[in-house]
Amino acid sequence: MSGVEIIPGAGKTCAGWKLSRVLKAVSGMEKPVRKGGEDMTKRETYESRTEAYLLPLLAQHGFTLWDVEYVKEGSNWYLRAYIDKEGGITVDDCELISRPLSDWLDREDFIDDSYILEVSSPGLGRPLKKNKDFERSIGQDVEVRLFKPVDRQKEFAGTLKAYDNATVTITLEDGTERTFERAGIALIRLAFDF
Repeated sequence: MSGVEIIPGAGKTCAGWKLSRVLKAVSGMEKPVRKGGEDMTKRETYESRTEAYLLPLLAQHGFTLWDVEYVKEGSNWYLRAYIDKEGGITVDDCELISRPLSDWLDREDFIDDSYILEVSSPGLGRPLKKNKDFERSIGQDVEVRLFKPVDRQKEFAGTLKAYDNATVTITLEDGTERTFERAGIALIRLAFDF
């Protein structure tokens, strides 16, 4: 596997599998566009292409894709794929996906930066970021943290009832509904009990 270094025991990945590589951009690649016709950012392009590759691969194994993100933390770029299945993801499941994903990324070679590839479970307290996260979480218990207090409170817990591009509505334990502006939400994630 030319250009790939396996670093065991590092980071938030299944059993520490991290794949690091330096990739060059494909010259002459057409710039992808969003549905509205606007150009996609590099980050959106990388995430979108990776997601398009992963969806059929995951379906073959009965897994689902929770999210793909391309982020910079400190001086490092990370391409992260969060996968799931009924009963949870194992280390072997992560390896089963990370190997062909790594090979594909080497062949396609479309990411400009040096980055670390991580394939892992989204974890118990999964953050809800994209509309598809909200859609699959309707009816589930969530925790909401706000940037600024509402009625002297910054944290709320309840059942996710509805969402749109601007708001999120939850039903509190006492049956009342609370609607929050998405721009005012610092974090919304699935709630978990032990």
